[in-house]
Amino acid sequence: MVYTDRWYVRQYEVDAYGHVNNAVYLNWAEEMATRHAERSGFGAAWASSHGGTWVIRRNEVDYHLPARYGDELLLTVRVEAVRGSRGQRRTTVARAADSRLLAEIFTEWVWVRLRDGRPAPVPEELVRLAAETTEATLQRRSLKRPR
Repeated sequence: MVYTDRWYVRQYEVDAYGHVNNAVYLNWAEEMATRHAERSGFGAAWASSHGGTWVIRRNEVDYHLPARYGDELLLTVRVEAVRGSRGQRRTTVARAADSRLLAEIFTEWVWVRLRDGRPAPVPEELVRLAAETTEATLQRRSLKRPR
């Protein structure tokens, strides 16, 4: 349910202010989700064999500190929940040199059928695999709600 990879900030990812452009963080989050899915055996071939694919429904980005050209980063993606027709992942971006958190990206995905592009229930195999993580996430979120 967790995947980490190292990343170096490339020149073309930096804007005129000398830090990584905000849209680049979304690219990184999507790339990390793809890498994680492929390495876990739930990538494009698996999705196709189950008659569906994932489509991003929503992204939220919290920026903490800027990343700059040449920085070595640790990107970690975590599955938070898989239920109904949706999956949720959170990607964190930290500077490798000092482990400082630079950004967090929350992404909600929708499982859609290939034949008509309509939302559909996530295949049960994946729901079962993520069940413990989903339950822990839902429990954590319910504890944060004001009563």
